[in-house]
Amino acid sequence: MDRRRFEQLVDLAIQELPDEFRKRLKNVAVMVERRPSAELLDRMGVPPEETLFGLYEGTPLTERGFEAPLYPDCIWIFQEPIEKACESEEEMKEEIRVTIIHEIAHFFGIGDEDLEEMGY
Repeated sequence: MDRRRFEQLVDLAIQELPDEFRKRLKNVAVMVERRPSAELLDRMGVPPEETLFGLYEGTPLTERGFEAPLYPDCIWIFQEPIEKACESEEEMKEEIRVTIIHEIAHFFGIGDEDLEEMGY
């Protein structure tokens, strides 16, 4: 799939979020990258046989004080790992949706264990 179509699927997934979530994401950049770098995977402690579909970088809302963060928050969506894991565009749409929800949850301060209990 070309980059432009993949980005359209990401935009569609964001537009389909409930309004209360989308409104909170105004200062969060959502970026598409081809794949996570080896350095990023190493820094995140991802084993060589695994990869990332997405990543939230920033200060979760639950950890913020009164001062604005120095850098904007960012959600990264990695195209190649999602494409390799999915057999159709419909599967990719669903995986992108789940990945975005997962990363938004980190922005809201929800950890991986809680996300697993919720099915994400």
